[in-house]
Amino acid sequence: MNKELPSFSHLDDQTGQPAMVDVGRKLQTRRSATARSIVVTGEELVEHLNGGEIHSPKGPVFQTAVIAGIMAAKNTSSLIPLCHPLSLDDCKLHISVNAEKEIIIECTVSITAKTGVEMEALTGASVAALTIYDMCKSFSHNIVIRETRLLKKTGGKNDFDNTGA
Repeated sequence: MNKELPSFSHLDDQTGQPAMVDVGRKLQTRRSATARSIVVTGEELVEHLNGGEIHSPKGPVFQTAVIAGIMAAKNTSSLIPLCHPLSLDDCKLHISVNAEKEIIIECTVSITAKTGVEMEALTGASVAALTIYDMCKSFSHNIVIRETRLLKKTGGKNDFDNTGA
């Protein structure tokens, strides 16, 4: 049995060259996506938590990371070459510290549009994690951005939910 392999959406069928996906004929639907990045800092940095926030010589780390993540999500098409420029309806970042003393960043983006916002959520979470690294590297260079992944998306052709994993 020959199962047809999925094709890359950002390659032109005729030329094989990179191309933006044509969404002109698609219908607008409500779409959302949530992505997570995990930052492992070690005990030396988590000791600087004060009221759920790390204050570094550069300022309040989590608050700055939230702003950076929102800015990144809004500017994803400037960073990822074949992403469509989107005017987001909403972007929320939540940063917390779990029982293992890891910093958990979740970015949720929503829009009513012809294309999804997975890349915007992933970019927001990633840049927030990079901002935490940048602001905390004076404490330690043993910081690891362990993972960035899509947790959930709704709208469009298929929904996706990996929140249980």
